[in-house]
Amino acid sequence: MTTPLPSSPTSPTSPLGAMSQHEQVAFCHDRTTGLRAIIGIYSTALGPALGGTRFYPYPSEEAALEDVLRLSRGMAYKNAVAGLDLGGGKAVIIGDPATDKTPDLLRAYGRFVESLGGRYVTACDVGTYVADMDLVSETTRFATGRSEARGGAGDSSVLTAYGVFQGMRACAQEVWGEPTLRGRTVGIAGVGKVGRLLAGHLLDDGATVVVTDVSERAVMALQETHPGIVAVPDTGTLVRSDLDVYAPCALGGALDEETVRALRAEVVCGAANNQLADEGEDGTARLLMERGITYAPDFLVNAGGVIQVSDELHGFDFERARKGAAAIFEHTLTVLRTATERGISPAAAADHVAEQRMAAGSSTIWLPPTAP
Repeated sequence: MTTPLPSSPTSPTSPLGAMSQHEQVAFCHDRTTGLRAIIGIYSTALGPALGGTRFYPYPSEEAALEDVLRLSRGMAYKNAVAGLDLGGGKAVIIGDPATDKTPDLLRAYGRFVESLGGRYVTACDVGTYVADMDLVSETTRFATGRSEARGGAGDSSVLTAYGVFQGMRACAQEVWGEPTLRGRTVGIAGVGKVGRLLAGHLLDDGATVVVTDVSERAVMALQETHPGIVAVPDTGTLVRSDLDVYAPCALGGALDEETVRALRAEVVCGAANNQLADEGEDGTARLLMERGITYAPDFLVNAGGVIQVSDELHGFDFERARKGAAAIFEHTLTVLRTATERGISPAAAADHVAEQRMAAGSSTIWLPPTAP
């Protein structure tokens, strides 16, 4: 079930080469249900590896492997910079969730998670939902993101949005000297579950909110709740608007060279994952610096969701989780000030902070506590 890492040299840029940086990669196959899944554990230096399960119709097993390796590494950095005593992991289930997802398949997947003994703790991601985690939890103790009826945290978008708002307040403190968006104009690209909740926080704080979304229905629903919100037809129009803050809350790769050069905002802070289209040293992060735009790294400010579900490991308490998400304000300040002091981008500074925490953690892999 757990495939050993290859002993022969491989390119570090290939999926097999990248595996050499991970503690463990497990390939899971259940013939009865048709389950094909891969679980990647990047690091358990700080504790069990927490990360969601993505259910997606990958074109090949190699594509699925590449994705799980990238995502599990990202979760290790996210959990570390969020101050959680958790490592980073991720899982992918290969298939179309609309046609291939069944209760039996999810229960079979839960048995594979259970077989890792708690080294990996799963949650929701693209293609999986609270109801799915309820099914997975029937066969494993290590599933978070469950419904409140099952002792879980429910919808993790609540604290994801709250955490992004706290990150935005920290950016405002650094750029304008006050931790508030009052009197500022914020443009939100994507008003799904997180974007619409973020809009509410901003309006309560006194900001003017401008939005766009590929779903006209989502925009209309938001305007029914908040009639003062202005809508523009597309993202291109939004980024060229007179904004103080641009908040990408939809797809990844939102910050490409064309977008960054067109931006009129002084701050970028949003919930979307993997916002930088080019993550190289001289890529989009460097261009944002050159343009004088303060960028709050996505895995730093959108960590409220993982903070929310991780609290389930201690018996979920919303107020305790909310306090954890509120700490994103201080974490963001630390990253922005580290970036200024070291003359590096906030993205590089966030990596630096995460790597310091992981390096200070255990020098051995995490194992389940031995029963007395």
